[in-house]
Amino acid sequence: MTVVTAEPAVSTDATAPTASTSSTEARAAREVYRDVLVELLGRDARHVCLDSDTGLFSGTAWGDAAPRYLNLGIAEQNLMGVAAGLARSGRIPFVNTMATFAATRALEAVKLDIAWNNLPVRIVATHGGLSAGHLGSTHHALEDLGVMRMLPNMTVLVPADGSATETLVRAGAELPGPVYLRLGRGATPDLAPGAEPVRIGRAQCLRRGTDVTLIATGPHPVLTAVETAGELARTGIDVAVLNMHTVKPLDREAVVEAATRTRGIVTVEEHWAAGGLGSAVAEVVADLGVACPVRRVAVADRFAAGTGGHRHLLARNGISGAAVTEHVRRLLA
Repeated sequence: MTVVTAEPAVSTDATAPTASTSSTEARAAREVYRDVLVELLGRDARHVCLDSDTGLFSGTAWGDAAPRYLNLGIAEQNLMGVAAGLARSGRIPFVNTMATFAATRALEAVKLDIAWNNLPVRIVATHGGLSAGHLGSTHHALEDLGVMRMLPNMTVLVPADGSATETLVRAGAELPGPVYLRLGRGATPDLAPGAEPVRIGRAQCLRRGTDVTLIATGPHPVLTAVETAGELARTGIDVAVLNMHTVKPLDREAVVEAATRTRGIVTVEEHWAAGGLGSAVAEVVADLGVACPVRRVAVADRFAAGTGGHRHLLARNGISGAAVTEHVRRLLA
């Protein structure tokens, strides 16, 4: 088996949805999350917002919920411990910090205080992947999905657009255990109407195909997969696209479908190649014992040096349509 990443392919039904991107609307997922959270706090007194001086909530009108917004400063381990204590006391805390700090600096507290006790803490991690590239490699978060999906009891969610962010924040608020929600920084376009609804634990089919399946997670990887699939279609290559917004629990059925009905899987993610979506997909394929090649479009085993804009760093580190196309053509050669 060749290990590479992509979302599961599905049936060949010609009437199935084909998603494109909407050029009329671009929203920052973290701002969508903020607006939904204000509403949730206003409706349910159990909800609490714990901030780490992110600035996301500056000027927010909390209304009667204002006492339940607590800025604990840049002290991420303490933030997780306080969240665990509140959750143990019947509250449902939403913890806000940057992805790299949640997954590394505060990991011991996340593991022992939150995951071990299976507490309903929602860790909302902004600046995922390379989206904080303007701040340098100290703020890159290329390990967080691997770290969080290894923790027992943890649900790991990565919305691809503003609409999915709203859906997953609301649905995630109802789960009994801990949730890790990875968001980017800048605005990205919403996927056009017509896609299947987003449901936790179920891959969202964006395009049907019979040759290769692309499995992607996160705003830019999903957009890259959708756009590349459209370009390949014009050359006669029929590519399926799955949006794997739930990295854990992974939709194993969708992966099995892709592995058995198409000739290979290519995963696309804004993460190191080890441990993330590609690894999760390859584990399922290996468990099956199916002769399905899996190839990963991800950041290589090195630190992404330098500073720069988000798109610049993605292209520089191989998260591009060209990389996806190359893997697809190699699978079909």
